[in-house]
Amino acid sequence: MERASAQLTMPWNLACPDWPERLRTGRSLVPDLPLWGEQATKAVKVFDMLRLADVPGTPRLEDAAGDWFRDIVRALFGSLDPKTGERMVRELFVLVPKKNSKTSYGALLMLVALLLNLRPRARFIMTAPTQDITELAFGQAEGAVRLDPVLQKKLHVRSHVKTIEHRVTGATLEILSFDPAVLTGQKPAGVLIDEVHVVSKMAKSSSALRQLRSGMLPIPEAFLVQITTQSEEPPSGIFLSELETARAIRDGKSAGAMLPVLYELPEAMQLDPLQWRNPANWSMVTPNAGRSITIARLEQGMREAETRGEAEFRAWASQHLNVQIGVGLRSDAWAGAQFWERGIDRTLTLDALLERSEVVTVGVDGGGLDDLLGVAVIGRERETKRWLGWAHAMISPEGLERRKANAAQYETFRADGDLTVVEALPDDLEALKHIVERCLSAGLLAQVGVDPAGIGGAVDALNEIGVNEASKNLVGVSQGIKLMNAAKTIERKLVDGTFRHGGARLMGWCVGNAKTRQTPTAVLIERAASGYGKIDPLMALFNAAHLMGFNPEPGGAGVVEQGFIEV
Repeated sequence: MERASAQLTMPWNLACPDWPERLRTGRSLVPDLPLWGEQATKAVKVFDMLRLADVPGTPRLEDAAGDWFRDIVRALFGSLDPKTGERMVRELFVLVPKKNSKTSYGALLMLVALLLNLRPRARFIMTAPTQDITELAFGQAEGAVRLDPVLQKKLHVRSHVKTIEHRVTGATLEILSFDPAVLTGQKPAGVLIDEVHVVSKMAKSSSALRQLRSGMLPIPEAFLVQITTQSEEPPSGIFLSELETARAIRDGKSAGAMLPVLYELPEAMQLDPLQWRNPANWSMVTPNAGRSITIARLEQGMREAETRGEAEFRAWASQHLNVQIGVGLRSDAWAGAQFWERGIDRTLTLDALLERSEVVTVGVDGGGLDDLLGVAVIGRERETKRWLGWAHAMISPEGLERRKANAAQYETFRADGDLTVVEALPDDLEALKHIVERCLSAGLLAQVGVDPAGIGGAVDALNEIGVNEASKNLVGVSQGIKLMNAAKTIERKLVDGTFRHGGARLMGWCVGNAKTRQTPTAVLIERAASGYGKIDPLMALFNAAHLMGFNPEPGGAGVVEQGFIEV
């Protein structure tokens, strides 16, 4: 729906709750909006006249572009109130797989903004995680200008500084590094951020995004466009927070000025490999099919990725089908990683686990200055006898400082409530003691198992609540080869449905970080990336699983009796 005259500008409802059906039927993911029709039409006409400089024949977008992006252009520029000068759609979040011309279309959208802008000396910025991506975007805009004599008269291209200047308004379109030091103090009228999932891994990415949004506040017509594929790893950092914001607006769960255009399969299809691996469903998330990409070429890419292993195939699916990775998979991954998502029961909080269980065991691992201190609880469910798992981790300020590369993940886990950042050591041991005390107070605790080589002050802390060697409820659990039985037990239980866990992103990350290493006598589990790929909560889970394997009862019956003689 469009309108030719302005009305009182109230916040718009940008929800699109019928998006799954729209995907299935090939309809636009832009909901019906009360656009100012004249402005929307003008913007689309300008967009359509631009040429693609890197395509044979340099076709105009009216012939080469997909309607899916034309709808985005119509919504962004048709949402500008001509009376107040306020833009009702101030942000766009576009999630679209690779090879759908997102960078090209995004760059040319910014060129449209430069051409339609009326603000003197306005600044339009294109930024991305790498110089190559920003230069590719600038090259598309520059190429479109050089292919059109009219645009050459209106615009001055300064290739050496990667800037295009409007000769009348003095407004500019330029590329800048995604760096808080560079973006601080900028007051852009429009910003394009490409590949947000990669940007989120950069140091201080949240600060840079905050600086951009702050700089836009004084300009009522300013806009921010984020355009990206899915991540090859479980989403984290600003990518996760922006994606979740977009999804909430799309689903009608929250309001906002961000228009979400998310080409992703419904969650049920993403969790079912038979559906997302089926090429018959790929057109749902390939809006540019028949132009920059074909389903046939995607099928060829799928076959090639499959020959390189499950991990490579899942990475391919994340980039070309926007299948969200829940657990990173590699050729040397722990076997249980492939089935981890089968065990998800999102109702499984610690309270729920204690309420449903007849007995629990606790595992503890880690706690070094640059490690997580992981604690895991496994409960045996009444009646069904299924194993129920829950885990938590603590980290010190020193741990945060030493592992800045993990900052985005840690912030995500903290926001989820699965990671506690303590003010100082040994507060992490106090948090551990509190968790174990809850199990003890519930009358369910059988034993606590720890790594004998890394117990540190945990023994003293647990002794304060009566968990100690003398009471036979604290034991050392041998690591390495002897722990493989517990790992294999969890693997089997994931497959047969007798192990359930809460689906915490923290644990999914740890599971994805675990790799196997073949020795002459056994297979060992260790972390994939030295120093960064933490697995402490997962190892804590294996410690708890080792103890639960003895079929214990609350209070000590049936428990391991050896104390700190490693078992």
